[in-house]
Amino acid sequence: MDRKINNVAVIGAGTMGNGIAHVFAMKGYNVHLIDISEEALSKALNTIEKNLDRMIKKERITEESKSQTLSAISTYSELSQGVSKADLVIEAATENENIKLKIFKEIDATAPPKAILASNTSSISLTKIASVTNRPDRVIGMHFMNPVPVMKLVEVIKGYSTSQEVCDEIMEVSKSLGKIPLEVKDFPGFVANRILLPMINEAIISLHEGVAGVLEIDGVMKLGMAHPMGPLQLADYIGLDVCLAILKVLHSGFGKDKYAPCPLLVNMVTAGKLGIKSGEGFYSYDHGTKELKVSQSFS
Repeated sequence: MDRKINNVAVIGAGTMGNGIAHVFAMKGYNVHLIDISEEALSKALNTIEKNLDRMIKKERITEESKSQTLSAISTYSELSQGVSKADLVIEAATENENIKLKIFKEIDATAPPKAILASNTSSISLTKIASVTNRPDRVIGMHFMNPVPVMKLVEVIKGYSTSQEVCDEIMEVSKSLGKIPLEVKDFPGFVANRILLPMINEAIISLHEGVAGVLEIDGVMKLGMAHPMGPLQLADYIGLDVCLAILKVLHSGFGKDKYAPCPLLVNMVTAGKLGIKSGEGFYSYDHGTKELKVSQSFS
């Protein structure tokens, strides 16, 4: 293919990382999926294969396409090996500033000088991330939505020093994936989470103050506002720990009380009730069933 970017390294084999690897591999890019955990890498490949099988059942792809997609993905547990030949590196690690800064220092030291360094961060400053590299003009945000193979949006975030050339290139790459890229500026939470997380937080506050129950709050937003999923269920899906981390970034970045996390959210995360990933949040998630059941804490 005649394009500037062919080799894509994805750091982090979790939900977002394996989804990003999936969509790039399906479009013919060579993908290096990187994670320090061999178990996480194996689980990611299994997830990608299951998602491809689901697409085959829906007659959206062929068995040949599945084989080509899987063969385009190589796995690495050493970051330096995985990024050594990359044209584009996408970091999809935990939403933690210190972890991301550490990773970007290492990427900058080991990736080719011309490589574009992108972050899938959902709230952390791209300008701050770029500041620990020697190529701030080539650092950019690519905020994919979950689930990555399904959702069309890519929020493209320019840091203070990001060049227009790099931004244009990432817009084109996003389009090549069948996505719709929308450019936003580097402010806490960008656009998606600056709007979404205060809504989720307000839903949690409404529950905390006894305004209504879990089903009622989610039902009002689904039936009255045409949301496909209520805010409490969505919080479980995102991960309550991730919601809390983003709210902390917003609260710190803007210094306004309206972004302060609800004490109920803080307590739930402290108690390990993180949503789907832990088996319980505002709802309980029994293995093997899709039926929603309100957590005993709120029933």
